[in-house]
Amino acid sequence: MTTTAGLDSEVAAPGDPAHPARAPRPRSRHGGLAWLWGIVGVSAVVILWELYKWLAPEDGVIVAGLRILPRTTDLAMPHVWVMAGRLFEPVTRQEGSPPLWGVIALGALTTLGIAAVGWVVGMIVGFAFALLMQRWRLAEWGLLPWIILSQTVPLIAFAPVVKSWGSRVEIGGWEWQDWMSVALIASYLAFFPIAVGALRGLQSPDRIHTELMRTYAAGYWPTLVKLRLPASVPYLLPALRLGAANAVIGAVVAEVSTGLQGGIGRLLIQFAGQASGDPAKAWGPIFGAIALGLVAAGSVALLGVFLKDYRRGEAA
Repeated sequence: MTTTAGLDSEVAAPGDPAHPARAPRPRSRHGGLAWLWGIVGVSAVVILWELYKWLAPEDGVIVAGLRILPRTTDLAMPHVWVMAGRLFEPVTRQEGSPPLWGVIALGALTTLGIAAVGWVVGMIVGFAFALLMQRWRLAEWGLLPWIILSQTVPLIAFAPVVKSWGSRVEIGGWEWQDWMSVALIASYLAFFPIAVGALRGLQSPDRIHTELMRTYAAGYWPTLVKLRLPASVPYLLPALRLGAANAVIGAVVAEVSTGLQGGIGRLLIQFAGQASGDPAKAWGPIFGAIALGLVAAGSVALLGVFLKDYRRGEAA
């Protein structure tokens, strides 16, 4: 059966520079520029933080009696180097207390594992919805509005409800665990971008290619495997990265809402309560959550290494 590469050869001569599939992008240079701009962005945030702390009044910027920009005191805005140095100090003053970065790393790994489970579940559910909507236009008309509407539910209110429902689930000797409720919330946020991105990708093949598959008497499944799935890769990879970031957000918020111990979300609440006496410490879990989202999205980017032949003209 002819693959998508074979279909391209039917409509354009091999090596034709005018054909978009024959004009590969300089990925190594593009990747280097992305890293460079990322470093520039982080540096700009640090510089703006310190400039505002240096130039703005301690009480913040107040207009018509309303504070529109935050205070610049060390309690509200510690120096960047103070926050970074605090990561290498013990969590508490007790002898033998581990460094702050170690506690944050352990909590981040716990949350990352739960978010990974949620991402996998969200990927399966999202891709299943995409296949269903691509196969039948009536299903797309009926399901897509509800899929979009599902993301308007407040997560803070929804997470305790899921935990309450889960606590009642018991099958034989198996019982629902609290971390499963957090993973379910993570999958709830992850499936939406994956469903929309996969649907757009499955619908992306040119009409000339789908008609060519019909002339070969190819049914739905051969067309899906040999045409639609390879064509969906440039849309699916960004959706998977966004889904991974959403899964981390969902896991952190669900940990805060359900009170799950051990994750980065619980550390955020715990250290925030100590901010009045140790303001730099409260920023540690925030840095950990940021790094966690970057790791989750970056891990999905590794899939692009194995699918590089299908990433021509990748969206986003």
